[in-house]
Parts: sequence; C-alpha cells; structure tokens
Amino acid sequence: MNGVNKGLRKVEMALKWDPSPAGEPPTDLDIVAGTYLADDPRGEPAYVVHFDSRSPDGTITLNRDSTDGKGFGWDEVMTIELDRLDARYARVVVGVVIQQRPAERTFVSVINPAFRIREAYTVLAEDDFGGVLGATAATVAEFVRDPADGWSLHDGVQGYEDDPATFTRIMGRLRRS
Repeated sequence: MNGVNKGLRKVEMALKWDPSPAGEPPTDLDIVAGTYLADDPRGEPAYVVHFDSRSPDGTITLNRDSTDGKGFGWDEVMTIELDRLDARYARVVVGVVIQQRPAERTFVSVINPAFRIREAYTVLAEDDFGGVLGATAATVAEFVRDPADGWSLHDGVQGYEDDPATFTRIMGRLRRS
C-alpha cells in the first residue's frame, strides 16, 4: 500500500426487512460472507461466515442476527475487518439469502428489504433488491485486494435462484456484468 491510498479497512454490512403480516410464517434473511484465497480467487470459498458460524481469525463477525425482521432499524449487521485479513485472502464476497423454511420466498415477497454497506460514516453502497425480485439469494458486494492499493469495493446486486447451501458454494464465481 502506498502512503496516500490505504483502501478500505473495516466495513459494515447491514440488512433490514419488515416482519411478515400477522398469521403468516416469519421471513428470515441472512447475511453471508465468503473469503477466497489469492491462488484460487474464483473457486470454492476458503470459509463462509453466516448466522451459524464465524471466521477462524475473528475478522468477520455477525454482530446482529434476526429470524423475523422484528428489530428496530437494521435487523442484521456484519463487520468485515479487511485490513486484518491474512494476505492469502484476495476476495471477500458478501451476499444475502432468504431462508426457505417454513415458506418458500423470493425478494418480491419480502416486505421492504434493503441493505447498506459503509465504512465508518461513509455509505459505500445501498439497494432494495428491486432488480432481483425473483431471486432467493443475491450477492451485493465483492471486496478485492490489490497489493499496491489495498481493498476496494465492486458493488452491484446479482440474483440467484438457489437454495442457501448451493448459493454459498457458488456465490464467488465470476459476476455477470
């Protein structure tokens, strides 16, 4: 890294949605993050962090988890400490999955979903999933390490129609333009 541009250091991914109407099954969205090794940046993730796991080194942390969207403000929050990630990692891909139990859902049936990615108080990306209404999961950001300039963000929402387990395996493949 040069002295002027340190790249992104510590980012926060926040996700929110409104609860299901009374009498309907709860809607459960989850933030997931996959890390990819420099020697295989488009292959299988080295590890995936989600509601039921954590990063081995503590650099990716799910700070808040909701199973029904009944929180105040942001229902799920994940912190990604890019500046602390080991040099063997070249990419981090962040996505959102809709749990398919007890009811099958796509983003069109989630009430007011939205996400925000920020570093400190600077908003880097935000969206409402309006471009992927038929999807059951979506990638929302790709963080890429440049040895000279540090970490940068490639944002953009890309929808998938896969179950959560399949999505976490393929979410790091080449992104469509």
